[in-house]
Amino acid sequence: MKPLAIIAATIVTIALISYSVAIITEQRKRKVLNLVLIFLTLGVTLDITSTAMMIIVSENSPFTLHGIMGYTSLSLMLVDAFLLWKHRIKFGSEKEVSKGIHLYSRVAYIIWVLAYITGSLLVALK
Repeated sequence: MKPLAIIAATIVTIALISYSVAIITEQRKRKVLNLVLIFLTLGVTLDITSTAMMIIVSENSPFTLHGIMGYTSLSLMLVDAFLLWKHRIKFGSEKEVSKGIHLYSRVAYIIWVLAYITGSLLVALK
């Protein structure tokens, strides 16, 4: 495995941890606490970084099935970050998120984790 690919895999795993802290906290507290925003923003930043690195190092087209899954899941998490930041700016940290945002965060996270797992399996089975 190329060194840049190893670095990208490490970064995306840290993104997974970051996303997990953010989304699990939001799901349990139903509020957009500082912890949620810090870890969600870190996760998105790391995810973008690792995606760019994987595109650079990959010998395949960036438009594979896994690539499309990855771009879609990253887009979902970007939208989630936007919605949670918007909620926090508008209502502060004390007001609970709406059921719609709460559900969206959960679904976006699950889809992202599925993309992460499929990517890991592709590397492991190679």
